[in-house]
Amino acid sequence: MKLWKKALSLTLVSALAFTMTACGTSKKETSSSTDTFKIGGIGPTTGDAAIYGTAVKNGIQLAVDEINANGGIGGKKIEYKFEDDQSDAEKSVNAYNSLKDWGMQMLVGTVTSNPCTAVVENTHNDNLFQLTPSATAVESIQYDNAFRMCFSDPNQGLASADYIADKKIATKVAVIYNSSDPYSSGIYQKFAEEAKAKKLDIVAAEAFTADSKTDFSVQIQKAQSAGAELVFLPIYYQEASLILAQAKKAGFTPKYFGCDGMDGILALKGFDKSLAENLMFLTPFTADAKDDATQKFVKSYKEKFNDTPIQFAADAYDCVYTIKEAAEKAKITPDQSISDICDALKKSMTEIKIDALTGKQITWSADGEPSKEPTVVVVKNGSYAVQ
Repeated sequence: MKLWKKALSLTLVSALAFTMTACGTSKKETSSSTDTFKIGGIGPTTGDAAIYGTAVKNGIQLAVDEINANGGIGGKKIEYKFEDDQSDAEKSVNAYNSLKDWGMQMLVGTVTSNPCTAVVENTHNDNLFQLTPSATAVESIQYDNAFRMCFSDPNQGLASADYIADKKIATKVAVIYNSSDPYSSGIYQKFAEEAKAKKLDIVAAEAFTADSKTDFSVQIQKAQSAGAELVFLPIYYQEASLILAQAKKAGFTPKYFGCDGMDGILALKGFDKSLAENLMFLTPFTADAKDDATQKFVKSYKEKFNDTPIQFAADAYDCVYTIKEAAEKAKITPDQSISDICDALKKSMTEIKIDALTGKQITWSADGEPSKEPTVVVVKNGSYAVQ
């Protein structure tokens, strides 16, 4: 009998210990085990789009270092980890899962649109707050937990057509775009719609795909034969650099206008910068701007990374400071669950107004879109100048 009672007692103790352990495990799964905020980042640091992801990674790091040096978010420091996705949707989801295992509570990313559209399905299911610095596709922030710092594809197309028409830069316009890329085709569709409303004449609209993006002789010839005064290039700088070189060789010298994917063309290895002279494109940031905030950022960035920041670095930097502003307004703490943090940030993001590197008095609507004025820069003597 005594042995039976002793065995029963041990069983009860073991059961109690298991229950307490299980409760502890459950709590750990829904809140941070540390006294720091964990911010993750995802983007390409290798591959064709590495210049974008590296800029974002560095921009986040610079902001995190500054914020931590000045007391953190509400007195709590930030831990930061960045994962390379090579601008690939499947790799981006894998990166997200890796960051979840690390304990990520908020995501700055992803950098490019297709991976972001894949990852937002996961952040939505997990109710984890996501702020992308640069994914422009509408679908990239289709859920209420996701916001963006940059303009969407349609907004870039709209702003580009308005600028070209209102400034009377040209009346006959050709477009060369990537029909296999949601970024490029999304901008083009809205541009074409607005161009018609603004009485711009699209004399040629020539597409290419990911499988045919090295020889643009046909597209260039059609634009030239149609008498295009300006070629609109809603594409990335790699393909744009080839178009500029091939058009010059063909004796075609129109004006050129691009969007934010053009940022980085002057840093492209082996590119003849003279080919981009007078190229215009939409961007919220230029390192040559003379305001104090930009100059301070550029100086700090160069000292830390031995490089000049592009727009993507500035967007990412602004993202972290935006999170700080929204988090402090919501008074969130690191021990809250990921879902509670997300719910609080969803609300506070629509209540803040910030002055940032990429815009003044920026606000956000509940659909995650920012409200800010577009800026156009032009290449002059191998550098960017604000129009």
